[in-house]
Formats: sequence, structure tokens, C-alpha cells
Amino acid sequence: MLVTVFSCVERLLGFIYRIFLSHKLGAEGLGIYQISLSILGLFMTITSSGIPITVSRMMIKYKQENKISNAFATVSAGILTTIAISVPLTLLVFSKSGILNILFSDSRCLPLLAIMIPGLIFTSVYAVIRGTFWGNKQFFTYSIIEFCEEAVMLIAGIILVNLAVDFNQGVHMAGYAVLISYLFSFTVSILVFFIKGGKLKAPINELSPLVKSSTPITAMRTSTSLVNTLIAIILPARLIRFGISSENAMSLFGTVFGMAFPLIFMPSTLIGSIALVLTPEISADFYAKNYKTLKNNVEKALKFSCIIACTIIPILLTFGSQIGEIIYSNSTVGNYVKKGAITMLPLSLSIISTSALNSLNKEKQTLLSFFVGASAMIICIYFLPKFIGIDCLILGIFLNYTLSSTINVFLLQKHLPIKIKIAKHIFLSILAIIPSAMLGIFLKNTLVCVLGSFLATVICSIVVFIFTVLFMFITGLYDCILDNYTTQSKLKFKAFKKRNSLYNRH
Repeated sequence: MLVTVFSCVERLLGFIYRIFLSHKLGAEGLGIYQISLSILGLFMTITSSGIPITVSRMMIKYKQENKISNAFATVSAGILTTIAISVPLTLLVFSKSGILNILFSDSRCLPLLAIMIPGLIFTSVYAVIRGTFWGNKQFFTYSIIEFCEEAVMLIAGIILVNLAVDFNQGVHMAGYAVLISYLFSFTVSILVFFIKGGKLKAPINELSPLVKSSTPITAMRTSTSLVNTLIAIILPARLIRFGISSENAMSLFGTVFGMAFPLIFMPSTLIGSIALVLTPEISADFYAKNYKTLKNNVEKALKFSCIIACTIIPILLTFGSQIGEIIYSNSTVGNYVKKGAITMLPLSLSIISTSALNSLNKEKQTLLSFFVGASAMIICIYFLPKFIGIDCLILGIFLNYTLSSTINVFLLQKHLPIKIKIAKHIFLSILAIIPSAMLGIFLKNTLVCVLGSFLATVICSIVVFIFTVLFMFITGLYDCILDNYTTQSKLKFKAFKKRNSLYNRH
């Protein structure tokens, strides 16, 4: 709950900032900003994506074995590795060799990347320190720093972009805001790490196991960023190829990828929080061979992710156009939100199942499932723009997460010592969408003309949300949460009785 609250507020700040940029920079400027940020994200993934979770898991392992010195050496190895990779990439951008020009369909993106790229070193080192917070279960510390980083970007971005005198300078100012926020989180995390007793030990003995364990995760997440980069390169080019102007192609990309998908990916905030907290728990249970607890945690997380997604989907299916109009003053964005709303379910399952498999040391298997889904998406965005235009991106992302989540759940069934039961829950969660969406359509058709778009959307969304929750309670979809709460309460009560009995005898 702690991580979730902070993550939701952090995502809200990011969402507000995205709305601000969409108004100040327009869809075209937001497209340039998004493409440059995608390249930076690719570099960040290469330098540090697999290392934080590996540092976290190795710290847990060494603590179980009472090898504290090895845990600190793992941190040093992680920092050394990220610096060794991030410095050459930073120099590559500043070299102006022309190699990176092939990554951009618009020449205005490279100068923006050059502004942000020094932050690569800062955020890569911070990623390793973040892994130590996970390993030590210091979730409050992690959440505060992440929240403050987003707040710094928001404040700096609003100030700097408002100082810009033209469109291009505004885009560059947004890049400086990213750099400032990365420098902030790096500085604060380093100070907190040492204040909380962190140390750096000789990393030589831990370099090899760290690199070996983190490479599959890094490969998968690098591939994810590479796919996002390929989307940013291929999709505008294919749209231009079939008769859309360069400006309109960038505008369409900014509309769907920069405005619509942040709404579609809303559940990832809560699901990501669950996955973050679940990772050290699963690792600890796995190494301690607590297989029953391990199975219950994985099953509960998968079921809860279904509930979250299927509670939000009916609202976006029904009121997507109105929400786009309210937030972005653009109903077109809302139409894309409606088309992509169902993607929430496979997205949520994919996040949880990938995290669970990585915690079980099955990084190679998650890499394989990712490639299957990503291949389907790339095929869609390359071949289908001629027939369905920008909608090929929505279809491709849906196929991507559907395939990867299906494979991941199958792998969990295969590799967990105790089999999980999830298929019935997924089916019932999908069925719950139908009556909720029908209620939403009825309310919208009845009340929009009477109350107006804004008020009717707010009231009807609340009603649909409450109806969906009640429907899920009635059909037993919340039993996984209630059963767990009841079980934990009984265990705590038994432990209390045992302690009380021992006290009375004493």
C-alpha cells in the first residue's frame, strides 16, 4: 500500500506534466520529446535495467547466508558495471559521429538527446542504489526518492518550458528538466545509502555472478526499449510511406503513444507496486523453500492484477472519448483510449508474471516470451499501417502483451513446485466487464444530454466503478484477497494465543 500510494501520486504528477507538455508543445513537440526519451530509455535499459533486481536478489541470498561483506561487494560491482557501460554511450552521443542519425526519423531529436544524455550516468548509478533499497525492503525510502524525482521534473519543466520563447526552445527546456531530475535522485540516493550504513567493498569476486545473472534481464528490458525505439522509428516512417505528411505522422505518434497510452497503462502503477514488493518476498520464499507461501503469493498477485484491470476497463470503454476531451481537450485521444482499453488485462498479467519468473531465477524464459510478443507487435506496425493506419500500434501492443502473459503463466505453472489456479479467475474477470460496460453505455446515453459531458462522465464513472466492484464481490472474485486476510488473521491470533499461554505458564 505504501509503494502503491506513492506510485499513484508519482504517476499523477507525471500525467499532469504530460498534459502540460501537450498544451505547450503540441502533439508534434510531444512526439519529438517522446522519441528522444525513448532513445534515452534504451540507453538506460542497456546500462542498468537488469542490475538493480539482481543486486536486490543477491543481497537477499547473501543475507540468508550471513555474508554481509559479499552483499556490499555486489553493490560495488553493480556501480562499476553501470559506469563502465554508461560512459561510452554518453560519449557516443557527444561525438556527433552520425551513427545515431539512423535512429531518428526527425533531425530535431538528436540535439534534445544530447541535452538529456549526461543524466544517463547519474540515473544508472541511482538504479543500483535503488536495488539496495529493494533488497533491504526500504520501500519508503525508495518511494520518497522516486516521488521527489518526479516532482523535481514537474517543477523544473513548468518553469523552464514557460521561459521558452519558441517551440524548439520549449522542447529543449523539457530535456533540461529531465537532466535536473536525474541529478537530484542520484545525489539524494547516494547520501541516503551511506547514512543508512551502506558500504562499498572490493567488487572483483562479485562481478562475474552479477553480470551472468543480470544479463538475461538486461537483454529482455533492452529489447523492450529497443522495440519502443523501433516503434518510434518505423511507425512514423511507414505512415509517411503511405501518404501521411511528416508533421501529421509525428502528431499521430504523439497522440497515441504520448497521450493515449499513458491512460491505458494506468494499472501498471498499482501492478508495478505489487510486483516491486513481491520480488524480494518471492526470492526469500524460493531460497528458504517456503513453497506453499510462494504459490499463494504468486496466485494472489495474478488474481488481484486481473481485478484491477477489469475494474478500470469498463470505464475507459464507455467514457474514453469524454475522458480524452476532459484531460487533453481532444476527443481523438479518447477514441484511441477506447480502442486500447482491453490491453490493460494482458499488460497487468504480463508485469506480475514476468516479475515472478525473474524472482524464481527464470530470466531466460521471460526473455523468450518477450521476443514472441514483440515479434508480433513489430509485424503489425510494419505491415498494417497501409490498412488500418495508426491503429496498428494499438493492435500490436495488445498482441504483444497477450502472447507474453499467456506464455509466462504457462511457465509459472511449469516451474512452481505447487500448481497455481488462475484460468477460472481470468475468465470471470473478463465476464465482469460486459455488464459494467453495458451499464456505462446506458448511463452515458441517458445523462450526458442532461448533465453535460464533464459532470455526467464523473458521476457515471463512479457508478460504473462501484457496480463493477460489487459485481466482483458477488461473483467471488475478491475471495482471493478476503481468504488471504482471514488466513493471516487466524495465524496472528494463533501466535497471540501461543505467546499468551507461554506467558501465563511462566
